[in-house]
Amino acid sequence: MSLETLDFAEPFFTVKYIVDEPEIVITDKTIVLNLAESPLYAAGMWLAPFQSIIATDITLFNVDKCVLVERFDDFEDENMLLEKVRGTWPLAYEIRREERLKGVEHYMSPKSAVGNIQFSMYHASTVPLNVGLHKNHVHLGGEEPQEVHTQIVGFGKMQQCREKDISTLFLEETMAPGCTHKPMFDAELNYPWHQYETITPGIFMAIEILTSGNPIPR
Repeated sequence: MSLETLDFAEPFFTVKYIVDEPEIVITDKTIVLNLAESPLYAAGMWLAPFQSIIATDITLFNVDKCVLVERFDDFEDENMLLEKVRGTWPLAYEIRREERLKGVEHYMSPKSAVGNIQFSMYHASTVPLNVGLHKNHVHLGGEEPQEVHTQIVGFGKMQQCREKDISTLFLEETMAPGCTHKPMFDAELNYPWHQYETITPGIFMAIEILTSGNPIPR
């Protein structure tokens, strides 16, 4: 049993990673994301793997593996929060050097890694964001992860396309605070062409699970 506080989103949000706890008491408003292969029990319902909720004043049961994001709405002025984030986090292109990110106002937090799972947050600053359709995660050194994203602040949408062309869009999921999109990968970890797009400026959390268990590239 363990509870580890991750520092990648500080000083803006508190993120906790919990493993093998029979129950966890949630007091303040918190985003709860289940990362286990089994469901956890919350407020009379089962939370499936890769599903998330916003919870307040409840107890979570059967917590095999989950992430808690606290203080995600603990601010009076959202624009001021995002301005402070832009002054703290570098542009994602400066870290990842992916051509599709060049010239895009897309900011990236530090990363935290626990075993084969890595966590980071991104601030999508413009509408539209134009981050670019992609189907491979080249920043991970060639390995494809199990990846999902959870909206923290603001509103966005996860888009899936048949080709590298937004006119071939076939699925779109709206992302509000506390929402995690459905996994896009298949059993062989193949992805469709996909991208995150903004509805408003916002922040989302990326979770990447390397199923090989190899050390995670930085």
